[in-house]
Amino acid sequence: MQRIEVELGERSYPVLVGDGLLAMQQAWTGLLPDAPLIIVSNPTVAPLYMETLRTALTAHEPRELLLPDGEQHKTLDSWRSILDFLADAGAGRDTCLLALGGGVIGDICGFAAASWMRGIACIQVPTTLLAQVDSSVGGKTGVNHPAGKNLVGAFHQPRAVIADTRTLLTLPEREYRAGLAEVIKYGAIADAAFLDWLESATAEILARESPALQRMVETSIRHKADIVARDEREGGLRAILNFGHSFGHALESITAYRVFLHGEAVAIGMLIASRLSEARGLCPAGFADRLRQMLQACGLPVTVPADIDTTALLGRMQLDKKNLARQRRLVLLRAPGQAVVDSTSRDVEVAASIDACR
Repeated sequence: MQRIEVELGERSYPVLVGDGLLAMQQAWTGLLPDAPLIIVSNPTVAPLYMETLRTALTAHEPRELLLPDGEQHKTLDSWRSILDFLADAGAGRDTCLLALGGGVIGDICGFAAASWMRGIACIQVPTTLLAQVDSSVGGKTGVNHPAGKNLVGAFHQPRAVIADTRTLLTLPEREYRAGLAEVIKYGAIADAAFLDWLESATAEILARESPALQRMVETSIRHKADIVARDEREGGLRAILNFGHSFGHALESITAYRVFLHGEAVAIGMLIASRLSEARGLCPAGFADRLRQMLQACGLPVTVPADIDTTALLGRMQLDKKNLARQRRLVLLRAPGQAVVDSTSRDVEVAASIDACR
């Protein structure tokens, strides 16, 4: 078991990474408050891990709430369901929510924790690769709005994160591969050596061998924790974590969250951003092709569907949260492992890079 600290002063918290953590009593020691505990999950994850969690947390007599599964349910209605449950339970400020599931459950549950009585504790227990390496760490919480992804939310750091890599063995193949996009992202933006390892260890990663799982999850979380510690509220550096996301979020939104998994949309977005980086002369020629090959080897999509209009996609990007004064800000690459936030790309250049990925 590895313990990674997210250093945020009085809001610091541990992220535990290991195989079989959910069932380990010692993993939970010192993490749970002596207070009411409510586990929030969904009908997909609960049958797999709720009983394990019940056994590990028997002394706390947790209550349980299940929300519908899927990105299309990451809404204010689902957030309100948690608040209604808290109200019916008479939950006070000492109540702790425990988010058992993927990024959707983690984001909604974290937002509910941020909102109830102006903030209660939340422990993230991510069961998907994407949630373990990205959304569970850093305190970004929220829900989608018809106008765009994650437009309603709050920063609310968890009390702790428990990343049990054994849960990745039950992930459907498509979900697992989608999570690999976020893993590859860390190599692209911050760690060229990690990118090299991912490229060389593709077979072990796709076979979900335990050492490979633990190495890629731990390395990804260490990068996320370091960036969050230096820029908690995305005033500058943290924006690089959104490499590929401006395009990816727009793809998700324009297809009503029914065509792409988040990681799939990010994969396409990273390739668009890499094409744009090369076209702008920021990144050495050839990296986009290398990235495309890596993504394809992981079974991820790399093309923008022909029926998605480029102008419409650019329009969706206007509501991206990284934009300032209506000026588009994109995360581009100077080299493998070196990201930069750019606000000088012209629409014609961005459009050309989108079209280059068709």
